[in-house]
Amino acid sequence: MFAGTFTALVTPFRNNQVDEQAFASLIEAQVAGGVTGIVPVGTTGESPTLDHDEHLRVIDLAVKAAKGRVKVMAGTGSNCTKEAIEYTIAAEQLGADSVLIVAPYYNKPTQEGLYRHYKMIAQATKLPIMLYSIPGRCGIEIAVETVARLAADCPNIVAIKEAGGKVERVIALKKAVPASFEILSGDDGLTVSFIKEGAVGVVSVASNIVPREVSDLVGTALAGQWDEAQAQHERLAELFTNLFIESNPSPIKQALAWQGRMTADVRMPLCELQPASQEKLRATLRALKLVS
Repeated sequence: MFAGTFTALVTPFRNNQVDEQAFASLIEAQVAGGVTGIVPVGTTGESPTLDHDEHLRVIDLAVKAAKGRVKVMAGTGSNCTKEAIEYTIAAEQLGADSVLIVAPYYNKPTQEGLYRHYKMIAQATKLPIMLYSIPGRCGIEIAVETVARLAADCPNIVAIKEAGGKVERVIALKKAVPASFEILSGDDGLTVSFIKEGAVGVVSVASNIVPREVSDLVGTALAGQWDEAQAQHERLAELFTNLFIESNPSPIKQALAWQGRMTADVRMPLCELQPASQEKLRATLRALKLVS
């Protein structure tokens, strides 16, 4: 269902409003680049600083721009279960194909609380659900045992975006969940390593700017052509690293702005890249002939 490349889309801004034209153009580039799907209003889409109406508007725009050519997996997570359910129901009504639901952040629920949170959301929708474990941002990890419990008890919880930075988690998850349950890397730099251990793709930041290259890398790895996949990875490795030289999505937005595709604007408390980071990122992009 989720094998391939899903782009965690940025949300372009102009004059502090969603730049709908730039967003539609970005999605067209994703379609042309051969990605499997797009993820509006995830962390990369600055969901924490979008208000309720903007959040739903971005999902609506993504569905309409995709026109069924790529899958739309809407970000509908929240640290409030009620709000996550509301966003998920709205995403289903707007025509999203699936939802990505990040672990509740800041309030640090127990594993039992996590289980109940996700189960309540799953019971409120027919959409396939991808769990999202990113302890570096959320302060908690969705335990392997909790993932296995949710996979067993909730038929529409069918995948996880694993962004804990550990290949060992993929190995442990594969042993604990049904064969049909899919694991995607949440880190571009670990995609090949994850696929070697049984993951089926990536939710990518880098594919905002290099959709074809990331799609090709994933396809090569899924075909088991490891030497070629490693070579593709090494060509992009510095980009994968430097797109996180400061807090995401400031670097990827700056890269896209240098290409003239949108402004580099992010919403506070995020801010523009500092000069030294800009210099380093620009050198990486020049080396790949992505900017002049």
